[in-house]
Amino acid sequence: MIDPLSASLRITGAGLHAQSQRMRVVSENLANANSTGNTPGATPFTRKTITFTAEMDRALGADLVKVKAIGTDKADFRIEHDPSHPAADENGNVKYPNVSPLIELADMRETSRSYEAGLQVMKQSRTMINRTIDLLRSR
Repeated sequence: MIDPLSASLRITGAGLHAQSQRMRVVSENLANANSTGNTPGATPFTRKTITFTAEMDRALGADLVKVKAIGTDKADFRIEHDPSHPAADENGNVKYPNVSPLIELADMRETSRSYEAGLQVMKQSRTMINRTIDLLRSR
């Protein structure tokens, strides 16, 4: 059995990794929020989603967060009438991605805060390990 302080570092590390993947997905969504198809009537960028799962790590005796899947959002595309746009279909409608920058920014904020919280846990665990080592040295 691994000691609790080392386990906390590994558990937190798994959470940081998951949140960094979430940030990548959110960033990709934001970067493509206005990307249209290359040809008239083509399908634009589809918003990506990420889901997590807890997987048991037998060596730690604890659940670790893992990315379960990166999927796509099934919401409808935004359609605007702009006959002069290169991606306009025969009716002059252009399909835009189903990405809402407001939702993506909220997800980015939540991801950033979760990541920062994980860093603080890791920092505190390292401090406790160092203090334990110092106590053992002074004996």
